Amino acid sequence: MNMEFAIRVVGAAAAAVAGWQASLIITDSSSSNHLLYLFTIVAASFGIGLLATPYVTIRPFNWARTKVTSMPAQDVVAGAVGLVGGLLTGVLVSVPLSLLPSHLGRFLPMVASLVLGYFGATIMLTHRREVFQLIGLPREGGRGRGGSDLAKVLVDTSAIIDGRVADISRTGFIAGTMVIPRFVLAELQQIADSPDAVRRNRGRRGLEMLNKLQKESVAPIEISDVEVENVPDVDGKLVRLAKSVRGAIITNDYNLNRVAELQGVKVLNINELANAVKSVVFPGEEMVVKIIQEGKEFGQGVAYLDDGTMVVVENGRRLINSDVDIVVTRVLQTVAGRMIFAHTKAPHPN
Repeated sequence: MNMEFAIRVVGAAAAAVAGWQASLIITDSSSSNHLLYLFTIVAASFGIGLLATPYVTIRPFNWARTKVTSMPAQDVVAGAVGLVGGLLTGVLVSVPLSLLPSHLGRFLPMVASLVLGYFGATIMLTHRREVFQLIGLPREGGRGRGGSDLAKVLVDTSAIIDGRVADISRTGFIAGTMVIPRFVLAELQQIADSPDAVRRNRGRRGLEMLNKLQKESVAPIEISDVEVENVPDVDGKLVRLAKSVRGAIITNDYNLNRVAELQGVKVLNINELANAVKSVVFPGEEMVVKIIQEGKEFGQGVAYLDDGTMVVVENGRRLINSDVDIVVTRVLQTVAGRMIFAHTKAPHPN
């Protein structure tokens, strides 16, 4: 006998007892058909209980269990807090309601508690992000690969200076809120105030890109005042903060990329994205490029595709500043990116 059948039998027995009690109230014991009415009501109650018990016990329980196990932990906590708050409010409301006469005083307190408990849980789940933000807890959002919470994407200093993050954010590829911590802004300002001309220009470019990001980004931009204690360097602070909010880091810094991944933090690497969206080129493919400089090896010329991919052309040195028909010989993927090797296309015989 399986569990569902056992519960059906128990529910049917309970319904039969309830039907028995109800029949004693609604039927006339002096009537000649009293036993017939009694048997009919009990049998009907037993049948209804046998059929309906799983739909009011097991099925709702399994549905609720599935919902709870698939919900993020913050949703469960928010719902529980809202439910408890609603029930406590219901208890307070029940005191005056219980003073009402007759049946109203008995049923309205229970109804009020159920309704307020439901609304408390619903309101808390609906506004959980704002509530968690007010009390300083991380907000829950969509999840990324490996359980990362991509509702918050922390922006690294190098990504801001690089500038491509502004273009990426404008396309809508970044989901959730882009968070720029105050310590990243402080580092950016420090670079912009550097006595070294190169660093100063990089910092000023970063400030311009940040302004562009705030004006043009499709994703919301948030300046975070959260400070990370006992961590001296900015990269370490970013990793610690990303772990605490279960967010991701967007960067083009290889070292930060490695450190974050080792600590289980999701990284959105701009360089990897750029390499992934470059045009696909196969050996034997023909194209036209403009050779702009000589290569490292003797006789080589170097050209670039529109996406920045380097093309090394054998015997292309003599054709610098010329548009040349080439044939791809091989494609090499390196840490720095993709390189294409080719040779000039042989002219057609007359």
